[in-house]
Amino acid sequence: MVLLYEIMEQRIIRYEVRVTKKVQKNLRKLPPEVVRRFVALAEQLRDRGPVAHDWKNYGKLGEGRYHCHLAYSYSACWTHEKGTITIEVYYVGSRENAQY
Repeated sequence: MVLLYEIMEQRIIRYEVRVTKKVQKNLRKLPPEVVRRFVALAEQLRDRGPVAHDWKNYGKLGEGRYHCHLAYSYSACWTHEKGTITIEVYYVGSRENAQY
């Protein structure tokens, strides 16, 4: 019964995904396919939380900091403070310029 409660609880909780102004600006410059992948990532973060194991090259960068690759040359980075429902995406763009 506890497992069922945990599953139901996970479906009820939705995270708030905030995107910085810098990310919003960068998204306008990216290829459409990368933008589509970012939207899919943001929706997954909203629904499942900050851990995104099924994304390519997903990794934890430190306490509450994460990243993954959206395509070979593009990545996304986000933060999540434990005990909150807010996830902030602070970088989307070229892997070369990623703020890991």
